[in-house]
Amino acid sequence: MIKISNLSKSYNRSGVKAVDNLNLHVKAGEIFGFLGPNGAGKTTTIKMMVGLLNPDEGSIIINGFDNQKDPIGAKRSIGYVPDSPMVYDRLTGLEYLDFMASVYQVPSDVKRERIDYFLDMFGLADAANDLIKSYSHGMKQKIVLTGALIHNPALWIMDEPMVGLDPRSSHLLKELMREHCDRGNTVFFSTHILEVAERLCDRIGIIHKGRLIAIGTLEELRHGEQAETLENIFLELTEQ
Repeated sequence: MIKISNLSKSYNRSGVKAVDNLNLHVKAGEIFGFLGPNGAGKTTTIKMMVGLLNPDEGSIIINGFDNQKDPIGAKRSIGYVPDSPMVYDRLTGLEYLDFMASVYQVPSDVKRERIDYFLDMFGLADAANDLIKSYSHGMKQKIVLTGALIHNPALWIMDEPMVGLDPRSSHLLKELMREHCDRGNTVFFSTHILEVAERLCDRIGIIHKGRLIAIGTLEELRHGEQAETLENIFLELTEQ
């Protein structure tokens, strides 16, 4: 589903790389957690995956599409949730979702069904006709989630998707992620909430100073130490 090869990106002339020769393969059907300290390169990697940044070197294959050679094909396969809910404040929630459905060419009958489904699930039905600028941070996060998933993409790419969500919505999102992957699809998400990654992810990758320093299932990362938590592993690896 995702194949990243020799990916590098730097932002200045100093030669310090935000992402440094990253190689990563994420399979269909798995929830993959992407972890790292602040400034490790998580968001830069994600922005290159979804086409918001161009890499200096390397390639990214999304669902069989090279996102540099066929960006439209790659983007049609992706539902992207950024690390902050940037959205058109002067649209109503419903107008925003109509716009997102139109961008992805979702048929009218399917669009209506999916909008109603997510608005009801996230408790936004009563606010659907209000301007988004009146929404709380959590409500904006829910409307962005709905807009990202409305075309039923095979790959969900999410940067800190649970920040700002109330416990019920966070629980519902985790259930959606699991159901999505159980149908043979893929979720790639970054998070600072290690307990969520520990419980939810099939595999985990840890990035530090632009480099992938560990990857595997939780058991593989433990190296046989059954009592060791993901928090212990993360702190040990990133403080070395």
